[in-house]
Amino acid sequence: MSKSSRSYGIIDAELHVLGEELLQTQHVEVRTEDEEEDEEIEMEVEDQDVKEAKKPNIINFDTSLPTSHTYLGADMEEFHGRTLHDEDSCPVIPVLPQVTMILIPGQTLPLQLSRPQEVSMVRNLIQRDRTFAVLAYSNAQEREAQFGTTAEIYAYREEQDFGIEIVKVKAIGRQRFKVLELRTQSDGIQQAKVQILPECVLPSTMSAVQLESLNKCQMFPSKPVSWEDQCSYKWWQKYQKVHCVYKVEKLMIKCKTSVNFIMATFLSNKETLMDRIKKQLREWDENLKEDSLPSNPIDFSYRVAACLPIDDVLRIQLLKIGSAIQRLRCELDIMNKCTSLCCKQCQETEITTKNEIFSLSLCGPMAAYVNPHGYVHETLTVYKACNLNLIGRPSTDHSWFPG
Repeated sequence: MSKSSRSYGIIDAELHVLGEELLQTQHVEVRTEDEEEDEEIEMEVEDQDVKEAKKPNIINFDTSLPTSHTYLGADMEEFHGRTLHDEDSCPVIPVLPQVTMILIPGQTLPLQLSRPQEVSMVRNLIQRDRTFAVLAYSNAQEREAQFGTTAEIYAYREEQDFGIEIVKVKAIGRQRFKVLELRTQSDGIQQAKVQILPECVLPSTMSAVQLESLNKCQMFPSKPVSWEDQCSYKWWQKYQKVHCVYKVEKLMIKCKTSVNFIMATFLSNKETLMDRIKKQLREWDENLKEDSLPSNPIDFSYRVAACLPIDDVLRIQLLKIGSAIQRLRCELDIMNKCTSLCCKQCQETEITTKNEIFSLSLCGPMAAYVNPHGYVHETLTVYKACNLNLIGRPSTDHSWFPG
């Protein structure tokens, strides 16, 4: 036997691990020749597994589990109905502190609150309209926020842990707002006077050259009921699309318009934008069901904004946009151009790529969750990641994975 100092690299390359970490440790060991041969064989097998690792084609997983947030408890009191403020109205809404994420309308926000001020605030909200404000900060150092989103509580539960009262909440984003005024009450809770931002519906690009007197001649077929009606309706949709494209192209030739105008006209169609974004989403989830996606362009644009892995500055820019078509165009541009996910601090170190993203949830590859200490974080599922420094041991606390 010989004594030698060696450097070992510990690489975990399994698909279900979200990162690869290279740790260098120096130590002295006394090893036999048989042990060294067994270790070399094991390392060769591991390297072969890394090379042969492939993405699974079928994911046998209940994708409704992540959206249910069952780790908060199954006996939560649920509320029905929804609270919406009038557009351009200026209500005063209490602000929930310590929420560092950018809440998007339609996005679920799980919370676990233990501070007495927050517990008292939630109890008062339950007796009223169950609505609070979540301010959108671009970074942790920013003191004042200009925009935010209203959140409505739809599930609630109280419990005690070693004499400490804890409130568990599931809320959902409702409406965008602009902050007009902030003031702090004697109990430390902030009250925000906000302006509810409206959703603008842009007219068709060709509406400026259409004769209003001919609007009465437009045909709007009713929703088909029978199989024959469905076939005729599909034919009518196809005819409309081809006929409209033909008329637009004919108008382009007559007006001698530029390519930019043609692209602007093409990307102003909300159905076209939604189809192109769905094509991008299918690259993340091959088993994507269109029934799980909103058919309304406004709700669809918010769903996409919530699952895009972008920084807070860019997410706030999407939140400011007041038109679904403009928001969809920005999201499509982001999905086409942004292919690499890098470190938020240095902006240079690559963590993973767009091709490694996959979805285990009905809401998409990224969603917000709350840990046992009440910190809300957004989780993104990927097949492989690199340049990560893993800290601590794996934990199953508050995990939505079964088992």
